[in-house]
This record gives sequence, C-alpha cells and structure tokens, in this order.
Amino acid sequence: YNPWKFIVFVFVHNQSLDISAGVDTALEARNGIIDPYGNIGAGDQGTVYGYATNETRELLPLPLVLSLRIVKRIDECRKGKIIKGIMPDGKAQVTIEYEGDKAIRVKTVVISVQHHKDKSQEELKTDIINNVLWQCFDDFPLDDDTELLINPSGRFVEGGPGADTGLTGRKIMVDTYGGLASHGGGALCGKDPTKVDRSGAYMARYIAKNIVWSGLAEKCEVAISYAIGKANPVAVDVTSFSSGKVSDEDLAELIKEIFNLRPGAIIENLALRNAIYSDTASYGHFSSPLFSWENLDYDLNLSKAVEKYENRKAEN
Repeated sequence: YNPWKFIVFVFVHNQSLDISAGVDTALEARNGIIDPYGNIGAGDQGTVYGYATNETRELLPLPLVLSLRIVKRIDECRKGKIIKGIMPDGKAQVTIEYEGDKAIRVKTVVISVQHHKDKSQEELKTDIINNVLWQCFDDFPLDDDTELLINPSGRFVEGGPGADTGLTGRKIMVDTYGGLASHGGGALCGKDPTKVDRSGAYMARYIAKNIVWSGLAEKCEVAISYAIGKANPVAVDVTSFSSGKVSDEDLAELIKEIFNLRPGAIIENLALRNAIYSDTASYGHFSSPLFSWENLDYDLNLSKAVEKYENRKAEN
C-alpha cells in the first residue's frame, strides 16, 4: 500500500436542478424577503450538532484527544523513521474510566498499526510503548491495570483501501467527537459548504466551543435543524448537561440573537470557500486551531449578551 502511487479519477457533474433551485434561491428570497444572506438555502434537511467540553484545552472529549495524540505520534514516528517497519494505515481508541464527570484513569488503549511483513508483533509492541505511549500519556498516565491492545488481531500487513475498501462518510464519529456527542448522521466530507451537514456542523461546534470558553457552561451541545431550500434554521436547541450558568432555553435564545445561522452567513463568517478541506481528512474536523470554526473570538460578546439578556428578563 503506497498512498502516493494512486491514480485518481475525478468525475464531477452538476448538482440536480431541483436542488440547485432551492440552494441558489432560498425560500425566503422566493417569498420576496431581500437580504444579503437570504439567497442561499440549506442544501439539505436535517439536524447538525456541535459539542465542547472543558475537560481538555482543546475543548474536546479526553478519550478523543488522547486517541488523536496517539495517531499523530505514530505518524511522526513513521515519517521520522523513529519506528522502523510501520506503514501508513492504522487507528487508535482510548477508553477512559469516569466517576461522574471526572476522568479517573485510562482503562484500555487499542492501537492497530500496519507494518512490514518482517516486523514481529513483539518488536512492534515494544516500539509503540517506548516511542508513542509514554509521550502521549505524560499528563494523564497509564497505570498497572491499563489494558494495552496493540494489533490485537495479529498481523496487519495488508492495509489501505485495497485491503479494506470503504467510502467517504463512514468515520463520522471518530472524525467529530469520538462517539461522545450526538451526530445528525450526515457525513461532513465530500460536500461543499452549502450542505449544512458540513457548514452547519462547523458552526454548531464554533458556537458550543465559544460558549464553554466563555464560562457559560462546562460542556455544551448545540443542535441546529434545517429544511432544504430554506435559509433560516427551523430549530435551535442547546443542552448544557446541567452545567450552564443560565438555562438551556436562554442559551438557545442567545444563540439565535447573536449568531447568524443561515448558510450564506456561515460560509462568509467562517471563510468556508477557502481551500481548507483536505486538512480535515486527517485527524478529524476539530483537531486543528487553524480551522476557522475552532476560533475563540465570541467569548466577550457572549458574556455581554448574557448580561443584557438577564437584564431584559428582569425588566419584563
């Protein structure tokens, strides 16, 4: 398996005229509402989710952050020839034991790494423990009871799509929140930003992250629902898991007041017409501070908005 020797055939055709009619001219525009962001309708119906938690500095779930560290470190070891005889295919999974909301210990680490046919499993396991695990768990160490499963199926010589053919959209959980938050079911990859499966999910993450960063909640899940061909969302919902400084209903109202959730506005505000999407193919959609939807720039606005909102409620 050599990922640099593939021949790529690109077959792209125009979008369905029926869908284009709703995307290019939103329902609001067809009803005579003139607005610079009201022209682009959502490219599909559905609910998208964004999530953030303060248990890590990345504001992502700890098991996901640790798994990402592992795969990034394995790539470093392969590219830098720190570990000999490993190949590009692989994955990692970390199971954390919690007491309530507090992470207590690492229960299990599962790592699968493609390797050369002559590399023994014993050598591979030693290399991974010495060159990967100790570096990745320095701030949340393993203990004597942590179960380490390195290539638990045995040999992993054949890798890549030739060995296990897949398609885009199959890794929607590991590429978002590691199964620790809700997902609307639509793949993010392979879609332009008029498709809210992608742009809406990025916006929902952006909002949730800024809510947590501003201290309005310790963890937060934002849900935004769209109808195809309509610019404005049909529903906005927030769950703070009883960690919010204000009620979930108030947070939802604040989101609708502060953030423009129409696809055209999301595309502009998050600069989603830029050629950034190839970087999301590795390590997921929320793992890089270079992504615009990972910016933390609304915390002051959110704090002020909460204060104004509470004052308005008190006056009424």
